[in-house]
Amino acid sequence: MTKSEKPGARVLLLSGYDAASHRRWREHLAALLPEFHSHTLALPPRFFRWRIRGNPLSWLKEPLLQEPWDLIVATSMVDLATLRGLNPRLVRTPCLLYMHENQFAFPISSGQNASADPQMVNLYSALCADCVVFNSGWNRDSFLAGARAFLQKLPDEVPEGLIETLRDRSRVIPVPIEDRLFFERPPLSGRACPHLLWNHRWEYDKGPDRLLNLLQVLEQRSVPFRLSVVGERFRSYPEAFDRIREQFSHRIEHWGFLDSRDDYDHLLRQADLVVSTALHDFQGLAMLEAMASGCVPLAPNRLAYQEYVPEQCRYVSHEQDARREAEAAADCLEALLKTDVPACPPEGWRASRLAGDYQALFDGLIKT
Repeated sequence: MTKSEKPGARVLLLSGYDAASHRRWREHLAALLPEFHSHTLALPPRFFRWRIRGNPLSWLKEPLLQEPWDLIVATSMVDLATLRGLNPRLVRTPCLLYMHENQFAFPISSGQNASADPQMVNLYSALCADCVVFNSGWNRDSFLAGARAFLQKLPDEVPEGLIETLRDRSRVIPVPIEDRLFFERPPLSGRACPHLLWNHRWEYDKGPDRLLNLLQVLEQRSVPFRLSVVGERFRSYPEAFDRIREQFSHRIEHWGFLDSRDDYDHLLRQADLVVSTALHDFQGLAMLEAMASGCVPLAPNRLAYQEYVPEQCRYVSHEQDARREAEAAADCLEALLKTDVPACPPEGWRASRLAGDYQALFDGLIKT
């Protein structure tokens, strides 16, 4: 890693909806680049509609926004355009927008009303940022495609070349995986009763109903397995989780959120396969961490998984037919158990390998 072009540069990091993955990214980033003097403004991850539209108002009287900064780093939930408009001092400060997700590709649950506001926040923020960084190629491509489709629906007075402008200022640098998580293990073969790990947020877009379907197919086929279902849980969660716990209690090794990071890391090293049934995953941090820890992945052939999950570990995607997809996932799992599948750690996502990319990015923006 080279030293910063401007030693001691002051960086303000803004997290408008500080979910667990966003928090870990910003904390890890500060640890990777200690020569920068970084400060953070973060808002709690609740009241999504209010957060994504209201964060400039929440920070309206924030003293830190009146101080001089060498670089602003904002997450995708920040209304960066409004924020810069309300704080003229920031207009001349270079701004980086980090896209953990994008609202053009984010699914709407049955309990939500469709609204263009979150999409407009993403679009305006990207247009006013000096650089837009995505955590995966799929995130970038789905954002550009969604933004193009959105603009085509507008009635008139839409400037030409907006998508090209956004593409030119876009880059892909993933959320890094800590080096300490990488752990060598022997191949998967010979596991008579494999330990399956499902370690995602307990929300509808992660496909818990599809996990239930898969487990039912495995049971019908008399495929032995043990199961751990962990991840961030909320007061309201899909009923599929209760059904899984009831129907497969005899299979469960661990159930629910692990408060201790050490306990979670231990579980990653104990599981044999990490499973995804997600309909949306913009990078797949949970999958990457488990893969780094030696788990063999089992994921649908879609989303960001195509960028790092080996082909033999991706089952055929049937987004419109959950039962058919469960059969495909079971087929893939049985094939993996019959072959000498080695672990496939995501070496390119190591923090030590990505630190230089972040360093060069920050230096380039600060120098300009």
